[in-house]
Amino acid sequence: MAVTSGYESFSTPVPALPCPFPSELNPHVEEAERDSFAWLCASGMLPDAATVERYRRARYGRLAARAYPRADPDMLRLVMDWCTWLFAFDDCFCESERLSRSPGLIVRALPDLLRVLDDPRPPEQVRTPFARMLLELKGRIAASARPEQVDRWCTATRDYVFAQVWEAANREADVIPTPEDYIFMRRRTGAMGPVLSLIDVAGRFHLTPEQWLHPQVRELTQLCSDLVVWDNDIFSYAKERRHDHARHNLITVLMTHRDRSVREAVDEVALMHNRAIARMVELDAAVRAWAPPGVLTYVRGLEHWVSGHITYSLTSSRYTSLP
Repeated sequence: MAVTSGYESFSTPVPALPCPFPSELNPHVEEAERDSFAWLCASGMLPDAATVERYRRARYGRLAARAYPRADPDMLRLVMDWCTWLFAFDDCFCESERLSRSPGLIVRALPDLLRVLDDPRPPEQVRTPFARMLLELKGRIAASARPEQVDRWCTATRDYVFAQVWEAANREADVIPTPEDYIFMRRRTGAMGPVLSLIDVAGRFHLTPEQWLHPQVRELTQLCSDLVVWDNDIFSYAKERRHDHARHNLITVLMTHRDRSVREAVDEVALMHNRAIARMVELDAAVRAWAPPGVLTYVRGLEHWVSGHITYSLTSSRYTSLP
């Protein structure tokens, strides 16, 4: 399916982003989205009524409903709440004018979060709503997952949190990262590890360590991650240009280090998208020659993330409405 946006996020139109993977919507989306939004409003993670209204309009639950279209109602709620936590954390720590430029402030928030992720026993006290809700989410994941699946999620989430310190340090030092550093770190700052690690949990199956680490499965996982964050950089460029001058955006990185115009940078990201899609299709065929049902279901989950993110981004007010 070839998709284009119905709006222009900057002076250069958003390019077509071909995607051969079907886009589906979870049939339980309405109830899950209602309950997840109530959970978010009661969490204390949103600072004021204006932010609550912005989240209501953005309908972040729809992203999870497209990324996990075949999850049952309970699992959909879990991954929907988790995706919403990530959006809230991103807005507070990564886009906040005060915190996003101060690695020290972010580092001081780490102990609460790392106690939740690393300690074998739940901490007796947590000081922030983000740590409190992270602890709740970890408990819900652990109730449905094997220890190795929980550990995989904890490791990916830890990488995501530490990557925010890298971004803040770049802002503080007025640095635009090189393309090589940016592409490597964007897989972490984009929180794809924490959401892809739950594909098998949400599907109520188990990807063994050997299957998870298989070279073709790892490459497919990386390609999915790259596609989602590169596409996101196109969709979010206008919003990010108003905050931090889109310092951590592949378009800006290419303009700065490869002397591209906006149009040339956008075209280059679109070409990267096309090459990654072609490689995913090639690997999908190769995996089908040997993979058991669980691996095939996981690969389908990766494809749902790629197509679901595109479909969601074309309609979400997070990207279509500028502040």
